[in-house]
Amino acid sequence: MNFFKSFLASLLGTTVALGLIIIFFFISIAAIATSVNIEKVDSAFVSENSILNLNLNLSVRDRSPAFNPFQFLSEKGPSIVGMDAIIGSINKAKKDPKIKGIRLNSGLIASGWAQTREIRNCLKNFKKSGKFIYAYADFMSQKGYYLSSVADSIFMNPMGAIELKGLSSEVLYYEDFQNQFGIKMEVIRHGKYKSAVEPFLQKKMSNENRGQIKGLLDAFWTTIRDEIAESRVISKTTLETLVEELAVTDAEEAMSNAMIDALIYEKDFENSLKAALELNKYNSINSVEFYEMNTQIKPFENDTKDRIAIIYANGPILYTEGSEEIIGKKALNRALDEVVENKNIKGVVLRIDSPGGDAMTSEIILNTMRNLKGKKPIVVSMGNVAASGGYYIACLGDKIYADPMTITGSIGVFAAFPNIKGLADRIGVNAEQVNSNKNSMGYSLFEPLSEGFKNSTRSAIRKIYSTFKSRVAEGRSLEMEKVESLSQGRVWSGKDAQENGLVDALGGLEDAIETAAEMADIENFNIVDYPKYEDEFEQILLDAFSFAQLKIFDNPIEKFTTEFFELSKVEGIQARIPFLINIE
Repeated sequence: MNFFKSFLASLLGTTVALGLIIIFFFISIAAIATSVNIEKVDSAFVSENSILNLNLNLSVRDRSPAFNPFQFLSEKGPSIVGMDAIIGSINKAKKDPKIKGIRLNSGLIASGWAQTREIRNCLKNFKKSGKFIYAYADFMSQKGYYLSSVADSIFMNPMGAIELKGLSSEVLYYEDFQNQFGIKMEVIRHGKYKSAVEPFLQKKMSNENRGQIKGLLDAFWTTIRDEIAESRVISKTTLETLVEELAVTDAEEAMSNAMIDALIYEKDFENSLKAALELNKYNSINSVEFYEMNTQIKPFENDTKDRIAIIYANGPILYTEGSEEIIGKKALNRALDEVVENKNIKGVVLRIDSPGGDAMTSEIILNTMRNLKGKKPIVVSMGNVAASGGYYIACLGDKIYADPMTITGSIGVFAAFPNIKGLADRIGVNAEQVNSNKNSMGYSLFEPLSEGFKNSTRSAIRKIYSTFKSRVAEGRSLEMEKVESLSQGRVWSGKDAQENGLVDALGGLEDAIETAAEMADIENFNIVDYPKYEDEFEQILLDAFSFAQLKIFDNPIEKFTTEFFELSKVEGIQARIPFLINIE
């Protein structure tokens, strides 16, 4: 018996030790791989007469995600990519004489409209070099086609499908659901357009909400339609008619209406690329993947000391540390403080992609920005969304850029509190309270909001709303009456925001960088990214175990739990975008 106990103990110890050795081996390899990858990025070997392979059927973020060594070792390439890497690779390809053109595959790109337009503009600028862009796809979403339309030639699988239908947005309303199941959101709001909570208050969309959504869709569609028409040399009227009648739904219809240039299979597309490169059919095409080319918008020059800092503010604003996907007061404030103290940093670009969130955190971040204001130029670059709290932290910028398809504004405040009184009654749960004072109960999940609690919350909302407007008036040099006319939670497209004074100019991240450099009076500079996030050992271990797993089935409740988690964060006083906008 003792023998077996000793044997099992030794076996267990050996297994644990072996597991730890394997994990630390991966961590060591990760460190080496990271350095190798950086070296690869800085001095990527490009063969003569090459093309840049720009396969963008990926999820796109503003900033490249932290380097994942296990994904690097898997040799499958990234599943999520930063727009900085995409733009950096295109810019580098434009200047590299060995690269003759781009092979573009973006039919199913997963990005926001503003991001897509920035990439499209970068490709448009690439064409000024005289190099070609050939696009190919089996299927093309509307967004994918919009991006592909900038190419010199578009090729599609003869059996391919294409989406050209105009834009739409759908909002779900839950009043009947709440009444039926006894779960509801108690809402206190200010501003007729602050409709983030409207779905919990009524059965149908309000005229104000319908009007602002229609305004966004019309502004976005005008930009999309006009730019496709220009690139494809089609009249706007003709394109509008094709879309209105859903006349283009497959590759053959797209071909007959001059929306694409050829119907060929992918193997034949390779021959078209060879012809553009002046190769015969027996030669191989030299290509380089875009994520191997560069991970920065501008290559880093070791001899250059002056720097422009890009501070990325991505995700909802929460009273927390912060991460790559959440704007937290600690991480962002730490970045702002570091930028102030770093003498080599001459200018700052604040890149915002956020629907807003916690009102207190927005004010804390804005107050930290005051320490930077006047010491170094601050240029704001708005991505897909910079609304409510996202606009709050932007309004003190010395200059604000937005894309025409940015969603911004939403100057308003609301509070929402979940309540399950109805459900509790139905299942036999009774919550009893004992209080020392009239309003000492405050908020309870099991009771309707008391009048005292409602009144105190309304008072706080009015104060925050007034403060929000005063920050906008200060930062944008506008009269309070003007700010009020643009507020009450209404959202604006970037184009409309430029016209009404909420932003200064239409442009992308590169425009903001160049403006920051001009304001700082520097010509040669490097770009550095903030905030810096430390790799946590726990996350490395999770990545290690995930790397060893084979995902066969998707979790059927994954989408539900994700949305529920997002909803659960909308509690308390919020400076948040007025509804979940998904424009398709």
